[in-house]
Amino acid sequence: MGWEHMQQHAMAMPLTTSGETSFSAILPDEESTGRLAVDVACALEPGDFVTLSGDLGAGKTAFARALIRYLAADEALEVPSPSFTLMQTYELPRFPLVHVDLYRIADASELAELGFEDLPEGAVVLMEWPDRAAGLLPPDRLDVALTLAPKLKLEIRQARVTGYGSFAPRAERLSGVRAFISEARMSSATRRRLQGDASTRIFERLTAGEKSFILMNAPTRPDGPPVRDGKPHSAIAHLAESVLPYVAIARALREQNLSAPEILYADLQQGLLLTEDLGNDRMIAGEPPQWIAERHETAVDTLVHLHTRQLPDRLPVAPHVEYPIPDYDIDAFLIEAELLLDWYLPRLGVSLSAEARSEFQALWREPLGAAMQSGRTWVLRDYHSPNLLWLPQRKELQRVGILDFQDALIGPPAYDVASLLQDARVDVSEETELALLGRYVRARREGDPAFDPAAFIKSYVTVAAQRASKILGIFARLDARDGKPQYLRHMPRVWTYLQRSLAHPVLGPLNSWYADHVPSLTTL
Repeated sequence: MGWEHMQQHAMAMPLTTSGETSFSAILPDEESTGRLAVDVACALEPGDFVTLSGDLGAGKTAFARALIRYLAADEALEVPSPSFTLMQTYELPRFPLVHVDLYRIADASELAELGFEDLPEGAVVLMEWPDRAAGLLPPDRLDVALTLAPKLKLEIRQARVTGYGSFAPRAERLSGVRAFISEARMSSATRRRLQGDASTRIFERLTAGEKSFILMNAPTRPDGPPVRDGKPHSAIAHLAESVLPYVAIARALREQNLSAPEILYADLQQGLLLTEDLGNDRMIAGEPPQWIAERHETAVDTLVHLHTRQLPDRLPVAPHVEYPIPDYDIDAFLIEAELLLDWYLPRLGVSLSAEARSEFQALWREPLGAAMQSGRTWVLRDYHSPNLLWLPQRKELQRVGILDFQDALIGPPAYDVASLLQDARVDVSEETELALLGRYVRARREGDPAFDPAAFIKSYVTVAAQRASKILGIFARLDARDGKPQYLRHMPRVWTYLQRSLAHPVLGPLNSWYADHVPSLTTL
């Protein structure tokens, strides 16, 4: 049994006991120690606490140096041992990191002098010799114990990684990701965590030689508390709970001759995918970001391509396994719109009466019902600039790379058109929106004389207003619940889109309700 296979075997069997999870790995050389450090670094989030324990000379400082350099994206960064300074702070791209070495601490009472109460907000703590702080360590932490293995070979180390408290399931996940990468023959690849989206998924770029791939780490989404009829919000809104929909829809889009990532290796149960890397070329450019006309015209044409075809509502995933795409039903539309009431209005200090809430729901039903009757197609649901790439080396519609579609539903064609033309992340002028909307309508009418432009426009403004209401609620929730205030800067843009859509006569009663109950962002 070779070292690599021994490592896979050990990682594939994490040991779980009450309140903790651990796994072991054999580290035959310093390079493998560095890979373990990168594995841990990829799993870290702001505020995490990591301890490095074990023998003197077992490689704790080498592990810390590899982890810090990876997070700094600087292989030449000087990372001295803080044995004498005791504490060293690094301002890293994702979060500050405080490297602590307690080897010279004789008593835990001396820790008060180190200034732990004044750590930077969101700092990750990386502590060597944690036994010196016995009784003072947080219950939720990750410990990496490194020990010598003289019976095997002088340079070999043994590592035991243990997650305590809330870190226990994360340690198990870390073990599973390591095993998946090994099974996909990517253990020697360079890993680089990518900027995430608003979801809980984690993306990494794995580079092996001249080739690169994307690792999607998407654990099964846990159900939240019931909010209506005994169902959680995710079930009512038909949000994907696993990667199975992603795999099914990626394959289906590729069968339509469109550029979705090819799935190269998958563990559906764990929610781990290795996919084709479509690159970094976005649909927008500049600072502040601006639209590029050719790219967005092609993105519109891509939707026309989809919306003029008979698309199946059941997709094959594997032999004898199908994925039925859910309907974008009225309950899903309403509970999304109600995010405005549940998160956005409370942020503005607005308390809504039960009567006003019922009126809100009732006013939405008629226009949404009409929109739902305006056609049925795949609604990718997040078809906008953050989830689209430009692939200039490909031809025609394949130049648009489509990244995010796991929450796809069967619903009105106008939804994805609105998602694209009222982009929450970049300003789209009303003139540009109308020009591209006209491009879509003309193409649909040329291909189908029965296509009704007026009915489509009514559907468009309805789902655009619903989507803007939902997004305002989501951005408020990301700040209040998830500690992600960076999305708040997009709210004025989304508010502008909402006003554009509500101004259409078909939404007159709703426009009056919003005017009476929702304060304007421009007046705050």
